Amino acid sequence: MITIALPKGALLKETIARLQTIGVDFSEFLDPGNRLLKIIDRSGRYAGLYVRAQDVPVYVAYGQAQIGIVGYDVLLEKDLPVAQLADLGFGYCRMSVAVKGDSPYRSVADLPPHCRVASKFIHCARRYFDERVLPVELIPLYGSVELAPLLGMAEAIVDLVSTGRTLKENGLIEIEKLFDSTARLIAHPLSYRLDRDGLSELLAAVAKTAG
Repeated sequence: MITIALPKGALLKETIARLQTIGVDFSEFLDPGNRLLKIIDRSGRYAGLYVRAQDVPVYVAYGQAQIGIVGYDVLLEKDLPVAQLADLGFGYCRMSVAVKGDSPYRSVADLPPHCRVASKFIHCARRYFDERVLPVELIPLYGSVELAPLLGMAEAIVDLVSTGRTLKENGLIEIEKLFDSTARLIAHPLSYRLDRDGLSELLAAVAKTAG
C-alpha cells in the first residue's frame, strides 16, 4: 500500500481533485463532519493521511508517507531530505517582504541595520537576508503577522501573499518578493528509488495532472 500525505488548508481541495482524476479518491476528507485522519481509498492500494501542511514533508522525510503534496514555501522552510518531483502548478502565492504603507522603506536595502522583521517563515527569511548580508533581528510569530508593524513591534514582515488583500486592509505594502510558491509533488527518497507497489506509476500519473 502507498501512503499519501495530503495538506490541510488551502491546497486540500485541489489536491483531492487532482488525485481523483487518476482514480484515487480521498474526497471524504472534504466532508465537514469528517474526523478521520487516515482513509483507505476504494481500491485498497492507497492510504491518505490528513495532516497540517507544515507536517507533510516531515511525514514523507521519515517514511510514514511515500509521497505528499505541499507548497514550495513549506519545503523551503522545513528543508528536509525529500525528493521534489514536480511543480503541480496550483495554489499560487508568493513570499514577500512588506512594511507599513507610510514607512520610509521602499526596498529591502532601505531597511536599517539590525531592524526587526516578524515572520512565520524564520528559516526562509534568515536565508534571504543572510544572502544579501543584511543584518536583521527576526521575530517568530505564528498568527496575525501583519500586526507587528502596526504595533511598532517590527519594521517589516516576511509572509505569504496571495491576493494582497490582507496587506492592503491592514495598511501594508509589499516591497520585495523572495520567491513564488505553488504545490509540489514530493516523495521519500528511498521509496522513490526502490519503486515498490507501483510507486513510479503513481508519481508519473500525479505529475501529468500539472500539464
